[in-house]
Amino acid sequence: MESLARTLSSGLAEHVEALCRHYLSNGRRCGNYWIVGDVNNHAGRSLYVRLKGPLCGKGARGKWADGATGEHGDLLDLIAAREGLNSFKDTLDEARRFLRAPRESPPERQDERSSDRDTVALARKIWAASGPIAGTPAEAHLRARKITADLDPASLGYHPALFYRELAGLPSRKLPALVAAVTDHRGEITGVHRTFLDPARKDKARVPSPRRSLGAILGHGVRFGKIDDLAVVGEGIETVLSLKSALPELPMVAALSAAHLAAWEFPCGLRRLFVACDNDAPGRSAARRLLLRAEARGVDAAMVSSLRSDFNSDLCVTSAYTLRTRVAAVLGGDHSGLNRCDLFGFSVTSNGDSDLPYCEAHT
Repeated sequence: MESLARTLSSGLAEHVEALCRHYLSNGRRCGNYWIVGDVNNHAGRSLYVRLKGPLCGKGARGKWADGATGEHGDLLDLIAAREGLNSFKDTLDEARRFLRAPRESPPERQDERSSDRDTVALARKIWAASGPIAGTPAEAHLRARKITADLDPASLGYHPALFYRELAGLPSRKLPALVAAVTDHRGEITGVHRTFLDPARKDKARVPSPRRSLGAILGHGVRFGKIDDLAVVGEGIETVLSLKSALPELPMVAALSAAHLAAWEFPCGLRRLFVACDNDAPGRSAARRLLLRAEARGVDAAMVSSLRSDFNSDLCVTSAYTLRTRVAAVLGGDHSGLNRCDLFGFSVTSNGDSDLPYCEAHT
């Protein structure tokens, strides 16, 4: 039975994207992942399925996880959860049925490594074609969100006309975009993140998915400041820049999503980590998983959640000074100048009634 299950699982992995389109039709492809709300096929971005990688072992395609619930598994587990199957035999029968069903042959593709190299190369071309952000609609968009932080030209740029296509096969159009460089710990560009902008307003474009990543994103991020022994890591670019507006002296990284936050790679020499998560179940779950990984590495780590949906929402209804004061109070430092040595000697929680963000510390 175990051998049969392994054979079926490998067969499903060979058709992972077709499987996602069949069982999780309300999701969409995003780079090397299929993104959807949950195993019940609700729209959203909590559950992600790996579309590329080997058929088995570490980094295998078909592996999936739900950032909100912590559920994870392979494609047999996904089929069982989606179809509500309680019997392993029924799950294997459903897998056989899917594999026997006729489907269009996918177009020939290059090997996986070549494809990954191609997306990184394309991301680097987009970054090279982007200009400085100063004085552009991209800067105006961020300033309209009350972000006052310095906009590092090594991390942020602007492209006046990037191609946007909602789905494969549909016509594309050109939109202005805020472009962010995704880098590894050596500073090499591994991808880009694009925020498509409305040509007429200081806001995101009115399209279904205005934020998109390209290239090798997992484990990396958009960096603001040089990391030595301490780092602040959060999800989105606007979230991290909001904290940077309040705490400009701290080095920060935007991991770009809850799933990528949980998988962020620790740089050598990191001793203290401050995880800033969005105030939702996927964000808190991802932050806790990162805390556990930090604890296993011997890194002092703490997490703090925004009071509203994210830290930019907090900033927009208050001020950078208020945000700094609140975070400094949680971290145990003076808001006029945070002391790095005192950042992690605390454990504060809130039941939702306090003015302080929820916070946990691992020391």
